[in-house]
Amino acid sequence: MSHFVEFSLLIALAAVVAVFMRFIKQPLIIGYIITGLIAGTFFADIVGSGEMLSLFSEIGIAILLFLVGLHLHPKNVKEFGSVSLITGIGQVLFTSIIGFVICLALGLGTLPSIYVGVALAFSSTIIILKLVGDKGDIDSLYGRISVGFLLVQDVIAILILFALPLLATGDLNIGTISFMLLKGVILMVALYFVSHTIIPRVGNFLARSQELLFLFTIAWGLGISAVFYMAGFNIESGALVAGISLATLPSRREISARLTPLRDFFIIMFFILLGAQMDFGNILSLLPTALILSALVLIGNPIILMTIMGLLGYKKKTSLQTGFTVAQISEFSLIVIALGAKIGHLSDEVVSLVTLVGLITIFGSTYLVSYSDLIYKKLEKYLSIFEKKNTRSDAQEDKHYDVILFGAGRVGTNFQTLFKEKNIPHLIVDHNPELVDSLEKDGLSTFYGDAQNLTFLEELNLRDVKVIISTIPDAEINGNIFSVARREQPDSIVVVTAQTEKDAKALYDQGVDYVIMPYLLGAQHASDLFKQHLFTRDGYDMMRHHHLNELSKNRH
Repeated sequence: MSHFVEFSLLIALAAVVAVFMRFIKQPLIIGYIITGLIAGTFFADIVGSGEMLSLFSEIGIAILLFLVGLHLHPKNVKEFGSVSLITGIGQVLFTSIIGFVICLALGLGTLPSIYVGVALAFSSTIIILKLVGDKGDIDSLYGRISVGFLLVQDVIAILILFALPLLATGDLNIGTISFMLLKGVILMVALYFVSHTIIPRVGNFLARSQELLFLFTIAWGLGISAVFYMAGFNIESGALVAGISLATLPSRREISARLTPLRDFFIIMFFILLGAQMDFGNILSLLPTALILSALVLIGNPIILMTIMGLLGYKKKTSLQTGFTVAQISEFSLIVIALGAKIGHLSDEVVSLVTLVGLITIFGSTYLVSYSDLIYKKLEKYLSIFEKKNTRSDAQEDKHYDVILFGAGRVGTNFQTLFKEKNIPHLIVDHNPELVDSLEKDGLSTFYGDAQNLTFLEELNLRDVKVIISTIPDAEINGNIFSVARREQPDSIVVVTAQTEKDAKALYDQGVDYVIMPYLLGAQHASDLFKQHLFTRDGYDMMRHHHLNELSKNRH
């Protein structure tokens, strides 16, 4: 069977299993692992191209960790505050220690127990963002705290990824460690210099072409990963650092939106390969151990986090909802275990064990997060032990926008003036990097991104927005904006722009609330002006003076 046919059959099987996972409302990651398990157990021929799957999975992991690094913007890390830092570090530390002790008690060796203990401590950023986002709770207090400590976990992950090459050498003398640290420092300094001096200067040039930006970021992420690999580190650490080096670019959200579908495709191969490496015969023998470790993650992790948050003064509902977000192990956990097996520290049995724990905990945590409100009502009277008498208020100020304005050009400038005069919280989305930089310097809330990209539109979280205005005169883009807006917030008012009567009628047929036609409005405005001042020179002087003032305001 040719590699192409093997690969096609594998993707077809993954699609069938994924549809079933979607039907029972489970994360598709479970479906991918089950696909590998089915293919490896019953249809071994279609996973015969191990090298191809291994290469694709490495690319997927590199892109995944590159995107994780891309979200580690210094401003975001600063905003997380002490609660995210304390909960992130505290939960990882306690879970790792407890997991290590349990693994030793279950008969695992010291080194496998360390790996498994660490793997149990990390939660899935991707799964939690998806589940919390689907509930519309990303901007809630527990949602923001969850995002905060998940990214704190990602920072800890960077340190672990850098430590693994040292463990792989088996020679931990001072000379070896010093040499590795020296190489790491040199690489980091060089990368810092390039990312802070050269990249910002060419960033706006690259951002003008989406195709060029897409190609550059892939080349940058994979290229830096390759450099780190050749220097003796692992690919994963290079990918993370490559993402962090671009985290301050205004185009980072656009990069993320463009690379997300590519990440999703290649990371499928990683999970399929993990499933294929599981021995179906071993699963039953591993199940008791997996259930004990899963109980630590599903029950122990939330209790650990609830205890920490209770001591910090948070209310029991916030603590419970935040605790449920750590009730699963992450894709990073599976990456660490896979790396441990690659460098000879772990057996295939340990890989199968942790993968099985991943299946159980991801499955279980989906329901815990999705039905956290209902579970809280059932358990409320028993949760008082996790709440101090003097709790802090959950009412913290959220970043909330009443209006999102797409397009900050000439027409958009007039809307900005209106919003400023009326003190209306608003967000400006534009595809011109220089204009976004200028608006940010003026203290305005902006997003750089292409409204034509549906993934980017979905990432904007339009659930709480009251009015959406697009001054972009493109019917297809405005149609996309309207579709996403109606799906996210059916009650929002959507105003768009059209150049022709045909486009305007089509947009009205689609259901938009109002279509701006600049030439009609301009003609009407001009007619009204001249109606008042047609034969008076003083009137023209007044209009000319007013027009020059408006032009000076709109210089950008």
